[in-house]
Amino acid sequence: MVQALDDSGAVDPWRRRSRRSKPQMPLWQELPLLLIVAFCLAVLIRTFLLQAFYIPSGSMEDTLLVGDRVLVNKVVYNVRDPERGEVVVFRGTDKWVPQVDAEPPTGFADKLGRTVGDLVGVSRPGEKDFIKRVIGLPGDRVSCCDDQGRVLVNGTPLDESAYVLRDSPLDLPPNPNECRSRRFEEIVVPPGQMFVLGDHRLVSQDARCQGPVPIDNVVGRAFAVVWPSSRWHSLPVPETFANVAPPATATGGAAPPVRPTPDGGVVLLLPVAAALSALARSGRWRRAGQRRLLP
Repeated sequence: MVQALDDSGAVDPWRRRSRRSKPQMPLWQELPLLLIVAFCLAVLIRTFLLQAFYIPSGSMEDTLLVGDRVLVNKVVYNVRDPERGEVVVFRGTDKWVPQVDAEPPTGFADKLGRTVGDLVGVSRPGEKDFIKRVIGLPGDRVSCCDDQGRVLVNGTPLDESAYVLRDSPLDLPPNPNECRSRRFEEIVVPPGQMFVLGDHRLVSQDARCQGPVPIDNVVGRAFAVVWPSSRWHSLPVPETFANVAPPATATGGAAPPVRPTPDGGVVLLLPVAAALSALARSGRWRRAGQRRLLP
């Protein structure tokens, strides 16, 4: 270590004082700054990475219950297309009718709360936001039912007993204008679209009567239930979709098979690291003590 000396060889006290650290920012000034940083990070995460969605209806029971909040990965479909069996949030087309009437805000506080909630991703969904399970992809032939009442995808019956606990009745005739019947005519999923169904087929209004959905309308993949805490669980792809035959191409060959992934994709943690670094810059937090994670 090199020290500045004066002409007599002693340490220069002025330079020694200049090397002292600057005083810490008072807590009453630092706390609002940290809150602003945290809010901005939450908005960035909601816009580009993750968003929490509130479940307002029973169309996905018992996988998702009314009042559940799910985390949606908004970047996974920037690098790949949706896969069969995934639970996705999407914007419905003009044919899709909202299953729950939106309650308009009644006052300034309500409007402000909904605006802030929408910014950070904890508000109710919009009228055209839906959550369903992907059953068919472009080129797939989807129909119901075989002799055991199962949905067929490219001739492969799906074992949906793990997630469809309340199915539609088989004795009702198919009706293209309503989704009460389990049976529906075979449909070839058009290019750039997907065929989606709710897990509670008895009440779900889905592609059976409202038609396929453009893949471009997908907001992201729902990969976990995060609230209430008693219902924390992931939303993996059921194993039955691994056995689905690929759709036949125009030349009579087979398209590459689509294999489901068991997890929710990659969750980027850079914003969280940025928030932690903002907190760690304060000497007050360092003096309070730190805990390390074991490798």
